[in-house]
Amino acid sequence: MIRASLFALSLLAAACAPPASDPPAEQPPAEAPGPQTREEATAQDTCGAGAYRDRIGTNVSGMDVQPGARVVGPDTMVTEDFRPDRLNILVDAQGVITGFACY
Repeated sequence: MIRASLFALSLLAAACAPPASDPPAEQPPAEAPGPQTREEATAQDTCGAGAYRDRIGTNVSGMDVQPGARVVGPDTMVTEDFRPDRLNILVDAQGVITGFACY
C-alpha cells in the first residue's frame, strides 16, 4: 500500500512540474535588407529598368510595357507606396520617355 501511495505521489508531483521546454526552433538566416529608397532601388535595378534604357527619347505610345509598370508624367498622381520591383516610366508632357525608375 505504501508503494502505491508513493507511486501516486510521484505521479502527482510530475504532473505539477513545469513542462520541459522545447529546444528553440532554428531561425532562418536573416536576409539582407533590400533597397529602402527610390534611388537605391533604381541603382540596383530591382525593377528591370536597365532593359529599357535604349528607349529614352522615344514616345511611350510605341513601347510594350511589362505588367505592373506605370507611366508617370509631369502631372500624374501616383501612390506613395514603395515597391522596388515596380517599373516607372517617366515621360514629359508630350509622352517622350525621359527616364526609368524603380519605386
